[in-house]
Amino acid sequence: MNVTEAVLTRRSIRAFKDTPVPLATLRRVLDNARFAPSGCNYQPWEAVVLTGAPLKALQEVLLAAQPDEPLEYRYDRPAVSEKHQARLFELGAAMYGAQGIGRADKAARDAFARNNLLSFGAPVLLLCHFPKFMGEPQWSDVGMWLQTIMLLLKDEGLDSCPQEWFGIYGRTIKAHLGMGEDTLLFAGLSIGEADTSAPINGFTRPRAALDDHVTFQGF
Repeated sequence: MNVTEAVLTRRSIRAFKDTPVPLATLRRVLDNARFAPSGCNYQPWEAVVLTGAPLKALQEVLLAAQPDEPLEYRYDRPAVSEKHQARLFELGAAMYGAQGIGRADKAARDAFARNNLLSFGAPVLLLCHFPKFMGEPQWSDVGMWLQTIMLLLKDEGLDSCPQEWFGIYGRTIKAHLGMGEDTLLFAGLSIGEADTSAPINGFTRPRAALDDHVTFQGF
């Protein structure tokens, strides 16, 4: 698989098979991902990777927990922008529509949302964290690291789902894993083999046109 194929076929998978992922594969991916861009070579990213009994234990804790109050960081700040809110609504319509879940079906929507805590059935969960003193440039570095991991996973025939949802339960996760309060739990990355028969994995992903994002000058 070349880079273009990896970029175009990568998507957030929300239904996984339970096929185990070999440790050697994960180590190879994460070892190669160390070469993601990093301003000043700070390499701010850190992670815990769970599978099997440790993953199950965390999921049981999360299912019994409540979201943080207040949240350690908010991922929904763009909601104040009509343009960006419209993109969220477009995604929601496609995602819930693929499952036949109506806009008024709150119970079904809530049940689907809680599947985030089960990593959508993925056999592996990477929990990304970093020291709280890291600033916005380092957050950007962490995003590039996660994208690098996701593309390397595609090269291994694996899929993933980046989930900032886990940040909503950051304090619970940190307490369970023995992390200190000087650490920010940023996101999860569910990893495994996609269930290609699941409708949720096949809807058309809405994306804005190139010219909505980029202007070209001097060409």
